[in-house]
Amino acid sequence: MPLGSLLRCVLVLAPACLPPQDESPARRPNIVYLLADDLGWGDVGWHGSEIATPNLDALALGGARLEQFYVLPVCSPTRAALLTGRYPMRYGLQSGVIRPHEPHGLALDEQLLSSGLRQAGYSTSIVGKWHLGLATPEYLPTRRGFDHQYGHYLGSLDYFSHERDGGFDWHRDDEVNRDEGYATHLIAREAVARIEAQPEGKPLFLYVSFNAPHAPLQVPAEYTEPYAELPRKRRLYAGMTAALDEAVGQIVAALEARDLLRETLIVFSSDNGASGDRSGSNLPLRGAKDELYEGGVRVPACVYWKGRVAAGTVVDEPLHVVDWYPTLLGLAGAQVEQRLPLDGRDAWPTIALAAPSPHAELLLNTEPERGALRAGRWKLLVTATGPRSESVELYDLAADPGEQHDVSAAHSETVSSLRARYAELARGALAPLRTTQPADFVVPEVWGAHD
Repeated sequence: MPLGSLLRCVLVLAPACLPPQDESPARRPNIVYLLADDLGWGDVGWHGSEIATPNLDALALGGARLEQFYVLPVCSPTRAALLTGRYPMRYGLQSGVIRPHEPHGLALDEQLLSSGLRQAGYSTSIVGKWHLGLATPEYLPTRRGFDHQYGHYLGSLDYFSHERDGGFDWHRDDEVNRDEGYATHLIAREAVARIEAQPEGKPLFLYVSFNAPHAPLQVPAEYTEPYAELPRKRRLYAGMTAALDEAVGQIVAALEARDLLRETLIVFSSDNGASGDRSGSNLPLRGAKDELYEGGVRVPACVYWKGRVAAGTVVDEPLHVVDWYPTLLGLAGAQVEQRLPLDGRDAWPTIALAAPSPHAELLLNTEPERGALRAGRWKLLVTATGPRSESVELYDLAADPGEQHDVSAAHSETVSSLRARYAELARGALAPLRTTQPADFVVPEVWGAHD
């Protein structure tokens, strides 16, 4: 398709994309996206964790487990990819998170999932962590397609005081809010309230973006009691994950109380792998948060839709967080004039109908210093070692999902082909938006407060 035509294309994803109808069809499902923060591959019950996650397990085992679901290695890029359907390298957010002092956020010309769903008639709410910019009012959630906002803008929030670096960071509808309590509890309470207040017959998009179990490791003591034998960091992390799981159970119970489970698609995933501080676990995958090995970018994920996604479904095809933009707009029957070309693809046939992955390859990221590409069973990693030199690794993920054996020397033709494709994709990247904190930067009393 010529570029001009592509830029003018209309994204029409209508009821033909919906799963087979049951006796009470939901033409425009409610959509609840539950996003954990730094939850590792090995930290959920269905992957064998010692941490009890019964509510998450119920969703995963009662629906579809996405066992090759990819995100970005840190949080702001993943959130941006979810809401845009585009790789973050296309708008300069591929490297690191948005820091409190930075004057930028998610590019204002990007089209967001929240806006598309609101245009399609949905109520749109974000509850929890934003982390996509706060420098000016234009970057805040209620300017980006969300009817309602509750929670915090930045990462690394104190769970009890709701402060970051001494500045207060808790808001409702992008105005300061002084609700007291443990952050995970407040997020759950607000999400339940949004479900309870939702008007009959109007579809809901509820994006619940937990900050748990991201550091600082803080949780009420009762949640750690079952894990007294674990090392301190692991014990706190386990308690935080248990509190998150409890919150998920409360959200599902609220949907059930309103008899909405057959009308609601629930998606769960982590935003990246667990950090390398020994609190979380990505085993048996290699690597951790902020790395391009599987442990950093392949995360626990599942889809639940009662009566629509068969219990016990296992999706073992590569999918990416960018896929949710076209998939959810399609399920909503939305018609969006898509000005910018998408990287995401409609994943619903893969999830509900056992179709192959819609991708020939997935760009896991590209930065000046490193990058990774997944194509079929192969994964290529490229790391700069000097101004004009690099190292290349190749892994056969079908035979070696733990990435223990670099087979690049034995598959030079595959390396050459994938390296050329990676270079082609990388040419579409903008320079990463990175700024140094000014020496005179002063932490505000309230983050994101604007006159």
